[in-house]
Amino acid sequence: MPSLDVRAQRLSFAFADRPLLDDVTFHLTPGWTGLVGANGAGKTTLLRLLLGELKPTAGHLRVEPEGARVRWCAQRVEAQDDDVSAFAWASDRLARRLHGRLHLQPGTLERWPTLSPGERKRWQLGAALWSEPEVLLLDEPGNHLDVEGLQILRGALCEFAGVGLIVSHDRALLDEVTRATLRLDGGSTRLWQHPFSAARELWLAEEAASLETQRETRRRLQQDERRLEASRRTLASSERARSAGARMKNRHDGDARSMGEDVRAQNAERAHAATARRVKRQVGEVREALSKLQVRDEAGQALFLRYEACPVQTVVQFQGAVLEREVALQLRREEHLWISGPNGRGKTTLLRAALAQCRVPEERRLVLPQELTQQESEADLDTLRGLPQDERGRVLQLVHALGVEPEHLLRTEAPSPGEARKLRLALGLGRHCWVAVLDEPTNHLDLPAIERLESALREFPGALLLVTHDARLGSAVTTRQLAL
Repeated sequence: MPSLDVRAQRLSFAFADRPLLDDVTFHLTPGWTGLVGANGAGKTTLLRLLLGELKPTAGHLRVEPEGARVRWCAQRVEAQDDDVSAFAWASDRLARRLHGRLHLQPGTLERWPTLSPGERKRWQLGAALWSEPEVLLLDEPGNHLDVEGLQILRGALCEFAGVGLIVSHDRALLDEVTRATLRLDGGSTRLWQHPFSAARELWLAEEAASLETQRETRRRLQQDERRLEASRRTLASSERARSAGARMKNRHDGDARSMGEDVRAQNAERAHAATARRVKRQVGEVREALSKLQVRDEAGQALFLRYEACPVQTVVQFQGAVLEREVALQLRREEHLWISGPNGRGKTTLLRAALAQCRVPEERRLVLPQELTQQESEADLDTLRGLPQDERGRVLQLVHALGVEPEHLLRTEAPSPGEARKLRLALGLGRHCWVAVLDEPTNHLDLPAIERLESALREFPGALLLVTHDARLGSAVTTRQLAL
């Protein structure tokens, strides 16, 4: 039986005249590989190329053996497709095992519109595994899943024996499930034979070394430029002195003495000129070396912001019933509280109730729901464009820090889901909010943005009310936990 693998050889792809992937080469073998990169780097495009929905602009992309089944689980789960229905009512051994493994009941499909996104995601994944693909492509499979759902997902993925490529912002999921990491950056890829966290340590170390080399090369360039300028001044001074000496020569001087002085002056000039040429050549070599150093822009790796103190000591005081449970919640102006619990326990309902009892004016609140509508995203964009210049500049700095080019955002008519969430976060943080109420803030965010957001929230001196299934984020940025 021929070996199973996926190969890209000098693969390029462009939308119209906009290059997205350039000269990409990699080789994937059975097992899970994490596909990581910033929003807009081309992760979903690469999945669509592997699926055959798009054709490369140049190069080759092959799945071997020819005819191997490739299945894609898209990020969105609104629609119930025919594959899910067929899987739900199948009675073969694999279908029954997957129903049990993923905790699925066929009767629940009758109320698909009311199922949680996490339940729909499990149905989608089950249908994909039931088709027994050789290559399985997953786009953010952990979105909306609670702790139990993520455990179920990990168990199912670990049983898959084919070539798997997974796009995810869940660092714990990537570390547990994958054995390799394919990093998309600037249109090119590099395959690391390590899970995400270990691979990230390696590329950060490489980038730190490149940055230090760049700094040292710049120091050399400055030194050589100073030497070149000194050589030019010396040469010019020598030429002026010889010219002045020729004009002032005494008529009683002997020809031999004058000729000797001329020869010595000419020799000195030639030496100075040779020194200047050598230093100029060195400057050119150092400049060329500097131009070849590629160092990533890490602007905003940490967000250092100044905030005005909220005049109210307790910003939220709530006590009442949430989904038939009595809950008491108090949030002080500098406190960070993590609300955790399985899907359906009332976390989002509690956030709404807390906001209704919030003592902070609306213009001082940052409220980020699980999903932003297109209308909300466009309204945020209009708000950004209407801000005073200094305030708009501060917000755009934060937008850039979270991984979105400000010029691109200001030109767009409709931000992508990831761009819209970054903009909402930047608007709140950049306008000095006193309380941040965030419901699953990492949905649709890329990993670099999550790391930068984690750094910002850890240092955020205002009140934070956070709902997240990302245990690493929750434990890193909060000081107290309320479990529902």
